Amino acid sequence: MASVISSAVSVPSFTGLKATSVKAANTAATTVKVAAASPKLSVKASLKDAAIAAVAVSASALLAGNALAFDVLLGDNDGALAFEPATFSVPAGEKIVFKNNRGFPHNVVFDEDEIPAGVDAAKISMGEDDYLNAGGEEYSVTLTEKGTYSFYCAPHQGAGMVGKVTVT
Repeated sequence: MASVISSAVSVPSFTGLKATSVKAANTAATTVKVAAASPKLSVKASLKDAAIAAVAVSASALLAGNALAFDVLLGDNDGALAFEPATFSVPAGEKIVFKNNRGFPHNVVFDEDEIPAGVDAAKISMGEDDYLNAGGEEYSVTLTEKGTYSFYCAPHQGAGMVGKVTVT
């Protein structure tokens, strides 16, 4: 499962002060007079700042959520029977989303002989007889053990539809 470690949010500040200018009678200089804003204005500004902060936090969470998934196409855009990309790296705990694109049906099966020791291939794989049969269908998996994992599409393995992910 993915988690957000930290997020920076910039919130505009409001001092509650306003500046007015007063001209001196016999000089060309301008004097600035600072007056406190009314309490009603301060409350309105504080509520506005809170709303801006809430929107910023929500947007940050949405962007961070989307950033914590790695997409892999099943069948490349040219119609080749391939994973796109076929080789990639992700940090431990990042979700990998396999998206049906072209040349389906496809599936994702992890090779039990080419995954880290102690990982159960059946728990991270689709069944060899389970398929994504339409464009846009997805299968996702989150790998938590560091190491190299080899995977393939059972119906198209003989055509070279194989891939490898390194979990760091």
